[in-house]
Amino acid sequence: MSSLGFRAVRSRLPSLSQTRACPQPNPWRRALSVAAEPAAVPTPSARPSFFNRSLRFTGRSLLWTSVGLIMALAPAMEPAAAILSPPSDAETLSMFTPEDDESQAKEDFINSHPLVIALRSDPDLTESRPHMKIPPAWRKQSLTGGTLIGLGRVTVPPFAWCEDTGKTYVQISHVGTDLCGHMGIVHGGFLATMLDEGLARCCFPVLPFNIGMTAKLEINYKAPALANQYLVLRATTTKVEGRKAWVDGVIETLPTKEGEQPVVLATASALYVSPKQASVSTWDQRESQPPQRRLRGNAD
Repeated sequence: MSSLGFRAVRSRLPSLSQTRACPQPNPWRRALSVAAEPAAVPTPSARPSFFNRSLRFTGRSLLWTSVGLIMALAPAMEPAAAILSPPSDAETLSMFTPEDDESQAKEDFINSHPLVIALRSDPDLTESRPHMKIPPAWRKQSLTGGTLIGLGRVTVPPFAWCEDTGKTYVQISHVGTDLCGHMGIVHGGFLATMLDEGLARCCFPVLPFNIGMTAKLEINYKAPALANQYLVLRATTTKVEGRKAWVDGVIETLPTKEGEQPVVLATASALYVSPKQASVSTWDQRESQPPQRRLRGNAD
């Protein structure tokens, strides 16, 4: 190409100095414009009055406090109801059901024994199974009503007969092979526990508010008590003075064959005192004449 043609083409192309630069957006101007726009101010909502806020707070506090109290007291509500409304003596007779053949056999033998039939025919005696009055939730913490009840121990809950006047008390039970001190012989401490509780139950009706604490207990062991046999506890209230009651008792064997005579295993005498604080338990107070006077009248 000639130099004349090259200059002609070059003259048609715009020079760099003549080219206009494209405008670039300015970020600072954008930010200033946005900041200059007025921000939307939220409309303030009406605030609840002090009374309404206090009422809501009180209501929620009472609700959650009630829920917590109910959850805390729930385990104790059933035992408390059982204590305030205990089953009657007649109801306790149907509250136990043997769970095995051996317990059923011991239950059937006691129910068919001539002594039991004679006791049930006495109109002056009231039959019950006193340990069944203990609330189920408390029996695990009861020595004679829970720990010692069961196969191998006191096989079935004892049957009991007592006079309303608190004069006499009879209890029949079966002891297994797991209550021994020496092999095959029931521990003397268990017999002492039986006597302590049995003599106390005898005099409860004559003590103020039917409550008594052991003040003195004397026991004389007469013969070994063999395991796996039936025992009869007999108690008699001999004297009552105010809050004090004196009781004599005996544990003997229950004859299992015709013509067999009972064997005396242990005798005991005890003194029980109704504590002064017993007056707070007025829910069990009887409305009749003071029982200690009734016993004295009967004794005379």
